[in-house]
Amino acid sequence: MLNLFSLRGLPWTGADGQQKVQLAATELESLRSELADIEEREAHMKARLEHIDGILRSARLSGYLYIRTRWTALPGEPAPMDDTKINDWLPRFIVLHGQYLSPQDSTLLSDVVEVGSLPSFTREDEGTRYSFYILTRQGQRYECSHVSQVQVDTWLSALQTGCKVVSESDVLVPNGSSKK
Repeated sequence: MLNLFSLRGLPWTGADGQQKVQLAATELESLRSELADIEEREAHMKARLEHIDGILRSARLSGYLYIRTRWTALPGEPAPMDDTKINDWLPRFIVLHGQYLSPQDSTLLSDVVEVGSLPSFTREDEGTRYSFYILTRQGQRYECSHVSQVQVDTWLSALQTGCKVVSESDVLVPNGSSKK
């Protein structure tokens, strides 16, 4: 078993055809301490995994989406630059759980003021991506995309229900008012 490990600097002695390692008390204590640290990290990781598993089991919706974040222009600011050519879409695992949308800074669904469709687009090395956006009352706009139209429709429907917004045309806003 000890031959599986590469323990450099440890003196090996052979007696009766068996190999043994001679360790000083400080070396043995150091190895025990490292082993205890590893066991503690393993227990911590198992607890985190169980917590995440519980969240995913109770989540209304979860999955990978490509996301990019934008800020809406404040009154008096110049219009944002046209960034359609910029490929800054990052794949993120998103969970719609309770009143939160995670991991996007754990956005509260009550902070979402608008949810709507965006035009589909095609990247050179990828297929067509269907997209939608989520706008918060703080002015943060999450643009989300997926290669499946069904996934996008599912997310839009779940967000509409969770944020209590109603559908009018392509834009969904709270209290039944429409934005055109």
